[in-house]
Amino acid sequence: MRIDLHTHSTASDGTDTPAELIRRAAAEGLDVVALTDHDTTRGHAEAIDTLPSLDRDLTVVTGAELSCRLNGIGLHLLAYLFDADEPELLRQRELVRDDRVPRAQGMVRKLQDLGVPVTWAQVARIAGDGSVGRPHIAEALIELGLISSVSHAFTSEWLGDGGRAYVAKHELDPFEAIRLVKAAGGVTVFAHPAAAKRGRIVPESAIAEFASAGLDGIEVDHMDHEPATRARLRGLAGDLGLLATGSSDYHGHRKTCVLGEFTTDPEVYGEITRRATGAFPVPGAGGPARTA
Repeated sequence: MRIDLHTHSTASDGTDTPAELIRRAAAEGLDVVALTDHDTTRGHAEAIDTLPSLDRDLTVVTGAELSCRLNGIGLHLLAYLFDADEPELLRQRELVRDDRVPRAQGMVRKLQDLGVPVTWAQVARIAGDGSVGRPHIAEALIELGLISSVSHAFTSEWLGDGGRAYVAKHELDPFEAIRLVKAAGGVTVFAHPAAAKRGRIVPESAIAEFASAGLDGIEVDHMDHEPATRARLRGLAGDLGLLATGSSDYHGHRKTCVLGEFTTDPEVYGEITRRATGAFPVPGAGGPARTA
């Protein structure tokens, strides 16, 4: 089984629609794919509705990537198979999502103050119907010929945490996020916890505290983790009794990662589905839901 538990669509900052993402996942030979757009579940229905049209079995895991912050450090929490209608978690996701437009507009204004000829209309066009965020502004900078890739925007020179054009947004306390997801019947995995190239990262002592608070796993195999880092994280997961996952963090053409570049062990996926009570994997027409 090939299992990719971290992907994005146009519902947030990916470039494939949910339907295109599902068709691409099937074409790439995946057996299970999780749709984990930033702070939203808006793409789930379209993704699931696409399954009957596929010519092979594919199971969809519903999820979201929640924006969190601890002691001034931004981090992301992958939430799987939670009840998307649970009121408290839904309210918090809406607070984060609703803050995205004024935050992005603030970053555009800061860039303009720096002499960058970016406009809100340009960023809004790039974002389309998605939840606007820094990757859309980064793409605007690429269009203007100021940077060569999205990752180059996530630096102190541009949009990185504390950068010249950075604007803070509403984010969840990770301990509260873990509590909310568990209360909604979901499973939590700390996304790319050692991706230092993205900015500051929390210490491993914080991961131990997350584990004590109910964190289920950490994303070990990820494009932003070097082999030595993956080995260290795998050992940490073992020491803390956490699940170790692997994922592509696919965003379409906006980033260089490809679907299935890193995958999750079927036994780990099976444990995630066993722990979840808020929702269940959705199987394609070719067979039953894959629970490993």
